[in-house]
Amino acid sequence: MKTAVIYSRVSSTSDRQSTERQVSDLKSYADKNDFKVCKVYEEKISGAKKNEERTILMECIDFCISNKIDTFLTSELSRIGRSTLQVLKTLDILHSNKINVYVQNLGLNTLNENKEINPLASIIITVLAEMSSIERSNIQYRLNSGRQNFIEKGGRLGRKVGTTKTSEQMKDEYRDVISFLKRGYSVRNTAKLSNNSVSTVQRVKKSFLYY
Repeated sequence: MKTAVIYSRVSSTSDRQSTERQVSDLKSYADKNDFKVCKVYEEKISGAKKNEERTILMECIDFCISNKIDTFLTSELSRIGRSTLQVLKTLDILHSNKINVYVQNLGLNTLNENKEINPLASIIITVLAEMSSIERSNIQYRLNSGRQNFIEKGGRLGRKVGTTKTSEQMKDEYRDVISFLKRGYSVRNTAKLSNNSVSTVQRVKKSFLYY
């Protein structure tokens, strides 16, 4: 039986986004195609981050290599990343270890049955990754342009006056976060244990590092 891992990702660290649908669809695909799913990886981080900053992705790649996994299953190309360079780096590492990548929404395998690179798939993936990268740049440009236009017309960004929390209010609201950090827990584990986002824990740590 062929072996596989499932890799899923969403950008938000909050509960507003979930990898549940991605995992469910990929498990169904694996069952129908006689894949043994050895491990499921779920990550909550921006796809614009460099591979080295994405701990779960790197763990997944290492697992695939060390266990000689046949196929890396993912729902969309954007789950691997939104930077063309980072996507191609990931594929290069996997391909050099004869690991196929299956992109479900494209119905695309990057390696042929003989473990050689599928040239058509390479072209399609490179073009789509670049289009995604360009679209992301365009969105960022529109956001920055709109923000600048808002400011030029007298608008103010940030919290409304009077809504900033005092230091004591922050200490009280995030006392469990502070407690975990003081006991030596990592930011990621503190976020999980306290049911907060990683960014919130990082902000609390920065504010009360010496508390």
